[in-house]
Amino acid sequence: MHPGSTRCLPEHPLRSPPKSQPMTPFLNPTRIYVDADACPVKDEIYRVAARHGLPVSVVAGSFIRVPQDPMIERVAAGSGMDAADDWIAERAGKGDIVVTSDIPLASRCVKAGAEVIAPNGKPFTEQSIGMTLAVRNLMTDLRSSGEVTGGPKSFASARPLGVPVGARSNHPPHPAPARGAIGTETELN
Repeated sequence: MHPGSTRCLPEHPLRSPPKSQPMTPFLNPTRIYVDADACPVKDEIYRVAARHGLPVSVVAGSFIRVPQDPMIERVAAGSGMDAADDWIAERAGKGDIVVTSDIPLASRCVKAGAEVIAPNGKPFTEQSIGMTLAVRNLMTDLRSSGEVTGGPKSFASARPLGVPVGARSNHPPHPAPARGAIGTETELN
């Protein structure tokens, strides 16, 4: 070796790659981007990524805990409005996978050529995003004009009072205690 040489590998015939092979190993260009602020399936994503040898970028508005793994990158994109979404949208492209439930982010990433799925596994396509964005915008306009738009049933109204969460009962709920019974308001006053 000559003085001032910057050769990294020692000269050895068994360690030199044949001239027909590239000097760098094949790098899988696919990366998984996770919109992590409200993603309930991060652990599952880490397992799938490890199984397939894919790098993961976990992007949030602020610090978020991730496993210590060289294939998992934690990105605190900043607290600005849509900072995490902008970070992902600027980098995701053809061959990448984006996991998000954010419809506008999904739209931007699909347009960039990325494969986008919701945390429940539902794929986003140009067609499905178009309809979902239209409904979302309509509902936003209705709410801003003061229109009551309803929403899903609350957890409280989904089951009768007195029935524990997850229990199925054919019995009516327990009657309320009689006034003046032990442990009621009147005794405490």
